[in-house]
Amino acid sequence: MTDVADALRALPAVDRLAAELAGDGTAPADAVAAARAAIEQRRAELLAGAGDADVDLLARARERLRPSLRRVLNATGVVIHTNLGRAPLAESAAQATADAARGYVNLELDLATGRRGARDAHVAPLLAQLTGAQDALVVNNGAAATLLAAAALGGPGRAIVVSRGQLVEIGGGFRIPDVVAQAGARLVEVGTTNRTRRADYAAAIAAAGSEDVVILRVHPSNFRTVGFVEEVGVAELATLGVPVIDDLGSGVLAGGLDALLADEPPVRASVAAGAAVACFSGDKLLGGPQAGILVGTHEAIAACRRHPLSRALRVGRLPMAALAATLALYRDPERARREIPVLAMLAADDATLGARAQRLVAAAGPHGEIIEAVGRAGGGALPLLELRGPAVAVATPDADALAARLRAGDPPVLARIADGRVVLDPRTLTEDEVDTAAGALRAALAG
Repeated sequence: MTDVADALRALPAVDRLAAELAGDGTAPADAVAAARAAIEQRRAELLAGAGDADVDLLARARERLRPSLRRVLNATGVVIHTNLGRAPLAESAAQATADAARGYVNLELDLATGRRGARDAHVAPLLAQLTGAQDALVVNNGAAATLLAAAALGGPGRAIVVSRGQLVEIGGGFRIPDVVAQAGARLVEVGTTNRTRRADYAAAIAAAGSEDVVILRVHPSNFRTVGFVEEVGVAELATLGVPVIDDLGSGVLAGGLDALLADEPPVRASVAAGAAVACFSGDKLLGGPQAGILVGTHEAIAACRRHPLSRALRVGRLPMAALAATLALYRDPERARREIPVLAMLAADDATLGARAQRLVAAAGPHGEIIEAVGRAGGGALPLLELRGPAVAVATPDADALAARLRAGDPPVLARIADGRVVLDPRTLTEDEVDTAAGALRAALAG
């Protein structure tokens, strides 16, 4: 106990540690807060019996001054990485967001009349043009879009019919039966896990009464059934005389990538097939900010817009600015494929990736070699797609330790570990980021 007491007495005063921080140009209030937190953390460790003698409190305090939310370099090969914020924005979308953040914007103001306007007016016409829908609405994420559509078109006293093969759970415990329950509707399961036919839906509608039924068709995200399977398409469901909500998950707007994106449903096809509402995410294959997008008929979107959840789930000016700028790129499909990072990463060719890999392997020296790796789309999109291409594998006695040193850098570099080696995949690094990642790898190996 005497050793602990001595160690506690040896802790520096908050003012002294803060003065060292302030000497680096840190604002006094920030320096005091960081110094106090670092000292309190060390005091708690000593009282808990910490045995380590030398702890750099100044370094700890400096670490606390760094923003918790930081830019990282993604060398994992997972393009739409949920833990890393999913889709990085195109440069024009990032600039639009910055411009909207610097001052006031006409988010809900009609400049022509000076009266209150609708925030969806900034994107609804463009979404209608790109998807063929009559109207559109934007909420704060994809799950919210599905919930709002189910609540507005279904709701208390109504039945929502879902194929048993589509009663899935996606990341974060988001379960389709729970969505139906939150909407206040009654879930009616039809078909079997692997086979559902039009007659199954028709029987459920006849039993419930067509005026009280909505069909919810759900894209299974990371879940797939193969072999002896059958499902009903939107066009056939639309002939049953009840509204169809098509939850597309990621959804596809991009043109010219048909072979690559073949396993994901195009939004325009769903609208053309007769879906009352098609829902999809803004920050997956679209390549924009976090948002949930609903496109469909005037009547269905109006019902969604009137529902009380619409206000609770609405988006702010920054994601609206980013979404508008991202959608504008889709007017020119070639430009979209070139400038939207998600699309550019998915379509990157071996020559581009190979040149990047050469720059990375040079930094690894004798520890590294170029291998063929398999990247993933991520975000629940295209789960069966294998993005093959060159990557750099780094041999080290302790792969976990090297990966940790990469994460501790500034900026942090996220890699993956495979077969006992640290693997850096250049697919998810931009041209500007490759040299920074190479420098971080060089420093991590030296450390």
